[in-house]
Amino acid sequence: MRSLSLITFFLASIYLFGCAKAQEDKADLTQFVNPFIGTAPLTDPSQIGYTPPEGWRVWAGLTYPGTSLPNAMVQLSPITEFGSGAGYEYEDTEILAFTHTNKGHWNLCNIPILPVNRTSTKPFKSTFSHDQENASPGYYEVYLEDYKVKVRLTSTLRAGIHEYTFDQPTDRTILFDLGKANNRVSDWKITNSSKTVLEGFQRVGGDKVHFYVKLSHEIETVNIIEEGKRDGYATVDIKDGGNSPVVLQIGLSYVSEANAKENLEKEVGSKSFEQVHEEAVDTWNKLLSHITVKGGTAKEKEMFYSSFYRSFLWPALRSDVNGEFSDETGKTRKEDFRYYTLPSLWDTYRNKVVLLSIVQPEVTADVIQSLVDKGHRTGFIPTFFHGDHAASFITGSYRRGIKDFDVKKAYEYLLNNAYKEGGTRPYIKEYIEKGFISDPHVEHPHVETKAKAGVSKTLEFAYDDYALAQFAKEMGDDEHYQDLMKRGQNYRNVFDPSVNFMRGRLENGDWISPFNPEYPYYEYMYREANAWQLSFYAPHDMPGLVKLYGGKAAFEEKLDTFFTKPWNPEYIARNVSGFMGQYCQGNQPDHEAPFSYYFVDKPEKSQEVLDKLLSDYFGIGEYGLAFSGMDDAGEMSSWYTWTAMGLYPLSPADTEYLVTVPVFDEVSWKVADGKSITIQNPAQGRKLRGIKVNGQALEGYFIPHELFKTGGKIELITE
Repeated sequence: MRSLSLITFFLASIYLFGCAKAQEDKADLTQFVNPFIGTAPLTDPSQIGYTPPEGWRVWAGLTYPGTSLPNAMVQLSPITEFGSGAGYEYEDTEILAFTHTNKGHWNLCNIPILPVNRTSTKPFKSTFSHDQENASPGYYEVYLEDYKVKVRLTSTLRAGIHEYTFDQPTDRTILFDLGKANNRVSDWKITNSSKTVLEGFQRVGGDKVHFYVKLSHEIETVNIIEEGKRDGYATVDIKDGGNSPVVLQIGLSYVSEANAKENLEKEVGSKSFEQVHEEAVDTWNKLLSHITVKGGTAKEKEMFYSSFYRSFLWPALRSDVNGEFSDETGKTRKEDFRYYTLPSLWDTYRNKVVLLSIVQPEVTADVIQSLVDKGHRTGFIPTFFHGDHAASFITGSYRRGIKDFDVKKAYEYLLNNAYKEGGTRPYIKEYIEKGFISDPHVEHPHVETKAKAGVSKTLEFAYDDYALAQFAKEMGDDEHYQDLMKRGQNYRNVFDPSVNFMRGRLENGDWISPFNPEYPYYEYMYREANAWQLSFYAPHDMPGLVKLYGGKAAFEEKLDTFFTKPWNPEYIARNVSGFMGQYCQGNQPDHEAPFSYYFVDKPEKSQEVLDKLLSDYFGIGEYGLAFSGMDDAGEMSSWYTWTAMGLYPLSPADTEYLVTVPVFDEVSWKVADGKSITIQNPAQGRKLRGIKVNGQALEGYFIPHELFKTGGKIELITE
C-alpha cells in the first residue's frame, strides 16, 4: 500500500507540475503591459533638466494607448489634440475622435470617427475621465461623458472594430471627421452604398487611405458638410430601435475601397468583438512570450513588457490581404512579400530593428525587401531623417541569417548610397574627398541653427561605412571591403585632441571656434546634441576611441565627468531632455555611451549608470507614465527592453551582444527549435565580475549571435 501511495503521489506530482508548466507557458503576459506609459507629460524641471518655456510640452514619450497588432496597418486610438505627437495627451480632458493610424511622430491619425448624437454641433468632442478608461494590448475602452456612450475598441492587422453602447437608444449619430488628420487633408469622400455600409477615402500628402465600414444597425441618413474640404465632415444618423450596442467594423487599404472591404471580410467577417479581441490578446502573448523573466519589482516587470510591446508597433504594414499595395510611385502592385512603411532608422537602427530581426525574422525580411523595392525608383536605399542606417540594419540582419530578400539589389543600392551623389547621403562628395563633412562659420549660433550637422554626419557615415564593409565581406567584394573599412576610421577626423571632443570643422579644415562642448544644437555641427553627447560614438571601434583619448585612464576620467558634470539649465532645446550629467537619455544620439566603461574594464561603472537610468528615467512624472524623452517609434522602449534583460547590441551591424546585469534574477529568451537562452544572476549582485557561458568562463563581455541558434546558459558572476 505504501508503494502504491508513493506511486500515486509521484504521478500526481508529475501531473501537477505539467499543469503548472502549461499554465506558465500560457501565462497572460499582456497583463503586464500598460499602453498608457509614454502618454503623460513631464513637467518637473529636475527631471527635464531645465524649466521649459510657457506652453512647451516636453516630448516625454509621445505614445498612444489604443489597439493595434504587431506592425499592423491599423492603430486604432483616441485623439485629444490634432497636430500633436501621437494625438493623445494624458493630461487632456476631452476626446475628439478615434483615429485608425498612428506612429507617435506628428503624422497619420487618419479617419477620425466619434459617436455623438443628433443634437451635437461643432466642435465635436467629449469630456472623459481616466477612471472610466482602460487599455491593454488589442483593446481600448472609455466612457464619453458628454454623449453618454461607452466605447470599446479592438483590431486586426487591417481592420478595426468599434462598439458603442449608448445610454439612450435614440438620436444615435456617428461623426466621420474626414477633414482632419495630423497632417493637412487635401481631399476626402464618403458614400452610403447600402443600409449598413459606408465607404470612402481620405487623402493626406502622398497617402490615400481607403475605408469600408459595416454597421450593425441601419443608417437613416448621411449628412455631408463641405465634402472634400479641410473643415468638412459627415454625420451618420442611426435608425432608432433596440438597446443593443452599435458595432462599427472598418477595413482600411492604401489601394482601394474594394480592398478595404476584402480586408474586413477576411480578417473580421462574422467574428464578434470578443472573438477579435481574444485573437489580438493571443497574438500579443505569442510575441511577448519570446522573453520571460523571474524576479524584479512590479514596476520593472510592467516597464519591461510595456517596452517590449511598444517596440513592435512600427514599421507598419501596407499590403492588403490579397497581396496588393501602392508603391512609391502610387502604382498598385502585387509581389511575393508584404510591403511595409519605412522604418525610423535614425532612431531604431541602434537596437529596435535588431530586436525585430531576432523575434520576427520573417517581418524583418519583408521590411528589408520593402526598402529595396523603394530603392528601385532611385537606385538608393532610402533612409529616415539622418544617417544611412539601412546599411547597419540590412547588414546586421543578413549576418543573423535573414536572407529572404533581394540581396544583390540591396547591396548594389547600399553601395550607391555610400559612393554616389544625389541619393541618401548628403555631402557625400565632400565626405569622400576630405574624410569629414564641414560646417559653415555661423555668427552667434543657437539651439535652432540649421547647417550640415557635419560632426554627426561624419560619425554616423563612418559607422555606416564599417557596417557596409561587413556586407562587402559577406559578398566577397574585397575592394569595397578594404575601402569602406578605411572610411570607417573617419570618426577620427572630427576628434580634436587639443580639447578631447568631437568638434566641427570648417571647409578649410580648421576647427570651428568659439567652441562650447556643453551647448546643444539642432543641426549645427551636431544633430540634436552637444559635443559631450557625440564624443563617445564609435561603436565599431571602441578600443581605437579609447586610444584617441590617451588611454584607459584618460577615457575613464572623461566618462566620469560626462555622467556627473551638471547640465546648464539655461541651455534649452526641445528635443534634448532627461540628463545624467551631460548624458541625455531623452534623445538617441548618445544611447551607446553608458556602455563605454566596459572598454576600460569597469563594467560595474556602466552598470551603476544603467541601473539609475532604468529606475529613474522611465515611468516617471506626476502620473508615473512619462519617459525622459520621445519614444521615437519604439527606440526608447527597445533600449529599455535590451538593457533591462542584460544584453545590448552595441554595434548593431555585428553579430554579438554586450552582456550587462539584468534587473531580473533570471531572463529566458526562446530561440530556435524550442531552445532558449537563459541569463541568470544567482548572487543577485550589481557589479559584474565575470561571465560563464554553458559553464565555461567567457573571455571578454560579448556573447555571439550563435547562441540564438543553439541556446545556452549565461551565468553572471556578480557581487
